[in-house]
Amino acid sequence: MEIKFSHGENFVIALSGRLDTVTSIELSKALEGEKIDEQLTIIDMKDLQYISSAGLRLLLAIKKDLAEEGKQLEIHNLNNVCKEVFKVTGFGNILTVK
Repeated sequence: MEIKFSHGENFVIALSGRLDTVTSIELSKALEGEKIDEQLTIIDMKDLQYISSAGLRLLLAIKKDLAEEGKQLEIHNLNNVCKEVFKVTGFGNILTVK
């Protein structure tokens, strides 16, 4: 998986590849060193081909951590495969998807 961070008006995390058990750990570690000053964090999944339950758990953890600081998380650009995972698991109702 490739992870790209960009800071500006919003903090954007662009993901490509697969967000699974192994790559969730990579993303979690990469975020540990990132100072997030922006009010809104956007996870851009335009190039994400697959998300597993471990990836979904990490998204919930990120949302929780941001909410504790009064910040928000949005998920953008889900492909059809990831949209179906969000629909079946109910994550489309838990996370803000745009």
